[in-house]
Amino acid sequence: MTEAWIRGKPVTLAAATGEAARLLGASRMPVIAGLGTDVAGVRAAIALARQVGGAIDHMHAATLLRDLDVMRESGMMTTTPNEARLRADLLLLIGPGLVQAWPELRTRLLATPEGVTRRIVWLCGGSEAETAGTPVEIIGGAPEDLPALLASLRARCAGRPGGNTAQALSALASDLGNVKFGVAVWSAAALDALTVEMLCGLVRDLNATTRFSGLPLAPADNAAAVLQASGWMTGLPPRTGFARGAGEHDPWRFDAVRLVESGEADCAVWISAWSATTPAWKRDVPTVVLAHDDGLRDKAQVTIMVGRPGLDHDAVTYLAATGTLAPLLAAQKSAALSVADALDRIAAQLPAGPPC
Repeated sequence: MTEAWIRGKPVTLAAATGEAARLLGASRMPVIAGLGTDVAGVRAAIALARQVGGAIDHMHAATLLRDLDVMRESGMMTTTPNEARLRADLLLLIGPGLVQAWPELRTRLLATPEGVTRRIVWLCGGSEAETAGTPVEIIGGAPEDLPALLASLRARCAGRPGGNTAQALSALASDLGNVKFGVAVWSAAALDALTVEMLCGLVRDLNATTRFSGLPLAPADNAAAVLQASGWMTGLPPRTGFARGAGEHDPWRFDAVRLVESGEADCAVWISAWSATTPAWKRDVPTVVLAHDDGLRDKAQVTIMVGRPGLDHDAVTYLAATGTLAPLLAAQKSAALSVADALDRIAAQLPAGPPC
């Protein structure tokens, strides 16, 4: 089976990794993006970025940084999915995109365990709330109405008049202060940072009289694990560059799409081990693709097929059901190369000395 291509033509793996190393070695500003891989793959990607003086960026970094910005600026009180499932007597679901962020949401969180009495309220969930598959109280309609609705709810919970006069919202504000353990659930992919900050402020306010916490749902493609691995290796989140040796984090400067579209990045490594997700940039740039699918082989200078973490090879990934990193044994073990192995082979063939 073919596992590597150069400009769409089948080659040996050694030739592909050698060409990838040549492209990176000749680059003045490479970017390693996508980062849809397991923890070992992330570690190898960060090590490679350091070696070539490049930058790292996850395909869902904007969503990751939205929650992280709120946490850094004003704090965030959070719990785990299992705590929410087993102990929450009220789930406050916020906005759309929850099932998309966590496909098992209905079975792992909304399905009430035996012996647990739970109320579920969904604010501005749109059609997603209407097909929840479990009894849900729906307040608000269009997702774009959420910021105003949430502001009104927070005002009412604080004893101030809110702009929204809906009776259901007034009743909810009264009830929130009487729950034993409430949990607000959201996906930052569907919310802006100010809405997330307002929601976290509501959670903080409610803790003055009761126990309330938040459950931000992590983006796909192992984004939460990438955030953690980047943190312990560099002290910084994704969108970090190593052009001046030490890591520098800047969400604007090291946005992979901006780097490529502006012409600052002259080489890219795109990693998508679970799916054939394509880069969001439109500009042509010499690209090395590490993916489980060969769909990008005609658009990349180098394409290397890699296995799926936890399926083709053992891996450590983030599990949405527990909110933690966990080891996964390969469910369909194959001979496919892992992202970490592919990157290590490329790194071993890079020219000696500092990056150009």
